[in-house]
Amino acid sequence: MASEKVVVDASVVAKWFLDEVYSDKSLQLRDEYISGRIRLLTPALMPFEVLNVLRYSRVYAKEELIGAVRSLELYGIDLWELRNEYGSRVAEVAIELDLSVYDASYVALAEIAKASLVTADEEIVSKAKSLIAVVHVKDLS
Repeated sequence: MASEKVVVDASVVAKWFLDEVYSDKSLQLRDEYISGRIRLLTPALMPFEVLNVLRYSRVYAKEELIGAVRSLELYGIDLWELRNEYGSRVAEVAIELDLSVYDASYVALAEIAKASLVTADEEIVSKAKSLIAVVHVKDLS
C-alpha cells in the first residue's frame, strides 16, 4: 500500500530546526515521514528557503547552518525541479491565486502530485483551499 503523499513547505520544515509556535506539530509530521507513514514532496527551492530562515533567525551560527544543510540532505525528501507540466502549472497558479511564484510552487506541486499541502502560511491556506487539500500545520492531529 502506497503512503499518503504530503507536500510540505518551508514554513513547516523550518520548525523542525527552530522552537516556534506549532513546532511540535511540525515535528509530528516529520516523525510520520521518518516512520514511513507518509511520503513528503516539496519543490527543490524548499531547502534554500529553510536555510534562509535559519540564517536570519540569529540562532544558527555558520557550523550549525552547515549541519542543517546536511540534515536536510539526509531526510531524503522528494525534491521536484521546475520543469515540464509542473513548471507551467506553477506560473498559472501564481497568476490564478495571486500568490508569489515561491508559494505557488507548493500549491502546484500538491495539485499535480495529487497530494495534500501542509503549511504554516495563512495566506496559502486561504487562497489555495479552492484548488487543493491544504491544511494549516496547527490543525494536524
